[in-house]
Formats: sequence, C-alpha cells, structure tokens
Amino acid sequence: MPSSDILVVLPTLGDRLEMLAKTLETVDEQRESVSLTLVVVLPEGADQARALAEGAGAVVVDDPKTGISDAINRGLAARTTETYYAWIGDDDLFRPGGLARLQRMLDAEPGAVLAYGGCDYIDPNGTTIATSNAGRLAQFLLPWGPDLIPHPGTMIRLDALESIGGFDSALRYAMDLDAFLKLRSHGSFLCTRESVSAFRWHPDSLTVAGRRNSSRESEAVKRSHLPRALRSISPVWDLPIRWASAFAARRLSERARRLLSAHA
Repeated sequence: MPSSDILVVLPTLGDRLEMLAKTLETVDEQRESVSLTLVVVLPEGADQARALAEGAGAVVVDDPKTGISDAINRGLAARTTETYYAWIGDDDLFRPGGLARLQRMLDAEPGAVLAYGGCDYIDPNGTTIATSNAGRLAQFLLPWGPDLIPHPGTMIRLDALESIGGFDSALRYAMDLDAFLKLRSHGSFLCTRESVSAFRWHPDSLTVAGRRNSSRESEAVKRSHLPRALRSISPVWDLPIRWASAFAARRLSERARRLLSAHA
C-alpha cells in the first residue's frame, strides 16, 4: 500500500447505509488533493457496511464494542506512515478540499498540533441549517465555555495524539473535548473560518436525557482541567453555558424540522 499522510477514522454501527455511502464518497473526493488512509471501525456482522467500506478502499477493523472512544482508538492503532489524524462520523461529510486546507496549515507550522475549520450543520437531506465557524474564539472558550472546535473538522498530529494516550475510554460524549484540552500543552492550535466539514443534525435524535448527560460529562472534563482553586466555582459559568447550549440545540432542531417539512 502506498504511504499516506492522513489517517481518517470512521466508526460506524453499519445501520445508516445510505448516509454512510455519501460519507464515503466525500472521503474519496479528498484523495484528489491529499494522500489518506481510511480506517472504518464496525461491528462483526455489519456485512453491508463492510462491503461499502471495502469498496471505498478502506482498511476495516472490528469494533471492540467497549464504547466510541475505544472504537476510535482501534482505528488509530492501524497507523502506518501517517502524520495526521482526522475523524468523520458515518453520516457526516468532508467539504471539497477540506482536508487539504487543514494539512497545508499544519505543514506550514511545525509547532502546531491541531488545525480546525468551520463546520456546517446540515439536516438529514443535506441542506445547511447553520455554520459553526468561531475561529480563535473557540480556543478561548475551550477550557470553560462550549466546545466550538468541531471533531469532524479537525486535524491532529498523530505523534501528539499518541503522546496523550489517544481518547479516554471512560468518556462517551466529551472524549474530543478532553483530548483538545490535553493537546494545548503540546503545541499551538490553528484555525480557519472556511467550512471544511458538515455535521448532520438529526432533529429528533437528541433526547433531553442525552443532552443532559453530554453537558454533565463536558462540565466534568472541563473541571478536571481547571486549576484546583477554580474547580469549586465552575458551576457559576457551567449552568448558563448548559442553558445556552440547550437553547441553541432546540433552535437548530426547530430549523431542521421546518426545512424537512418544506421538502416533504
């Protein structure tokens, strides 16, 4: 197999075949401008998804069935010659030239460990409903505010990611936030406001319980990275940020539902 620069990890349960096929298409489009290895992590028995992945030239590895963090780490273990890591969900998309843009940024700054770009929120039909492109503001907010660095729009130096032990297996929702916070001590972060990826927003999949658990885990992760003297007062800003995040999620869901109704 020819050497490549980017290790793209795509974990999937194999149950969204139509969307997975579109995701794989956008990964393949990136090959026009970058050299990449695609690793698809899926359960045994997901035969149709496995066939799609193999047809897309992916390295296929079995899901350890111990959580999303371990699934991504299993993909990372397939590294050979790659320098950079990028993640994509099985229903998300890379924008044309997105990976090339992030790679150029990191190639130009050897002291940087992470580059991220804007991320479009799209409805199940692929229509853009909003765009997250906070730029440098996302780095300022990262330790205490909402995480505005999109995982499916981020590229990380693999040596740095391996040095922090990959993704924390104990985390289900905020494993990327935890990794970003750890990586700050290993080098600088770079950003562009140009959209390099798209996150598919399913308006009916974010239950109240799911949002609450995600917020609590994110708050615990951020608290663990704060100076000890500030940890006891973190609820002062955690509560309003939790409310603002829930409000933003509701607005996105409402907008997605309106667009879906208009297309029906």
